[in-house]
Amino acid sequence: MQTDQEQIRALIERWAEAVHTGDMDRVLQDHAEDIVMFDVPPPYEGVRGLDEYRRSWPPFFEWQAQGAVFDIESLDVIAGDDVAFAYALLRCGTKEEFAANPDNRLRLTLGLRKEDARWTVVHEHHSFPLVPTDQDEPEEA
Repeated sequence: MQTDQEQIRALIERWAEAVHTGDMDRVLQDHAEDIVMFDVPPPYEGVRGLDEYRRSWPPFFEWQAQGAVFDIESLDVIAGDDVAFAYALLRCGTKEEFAANPDNRLRLTLGLRKEDARWTVVHEHHSFPLVPTDQDEPEEA
């Protein structure tokens, strides 16, 4: 029998593979009806509920179909009896983006709850680090 950490890790790995292949049913599979997601693109107040979550994915799938990757590089899981969280770093980008910035990683944090002996994602947060550009650097006096 799998531990809670193993169950959650498998759930996240299935989700990441579903995102990579653009399989919407599998992306939604282990997410709660009341999910809240804070994502890289707007809306700034986040995505609330499974219907909004579902509607947020097609633009990403279209971008990814042009050759981008979505691969888990590291994943840590901490689980209690009925709540858990996980954090991960993912390679998410195109060959051109990685050529320009090979160290860039998508940061992922997930909050989960256990209901009826089943783990579900109730919170998802994606972010990229802010990478300064030449325009962001102060001018010298």
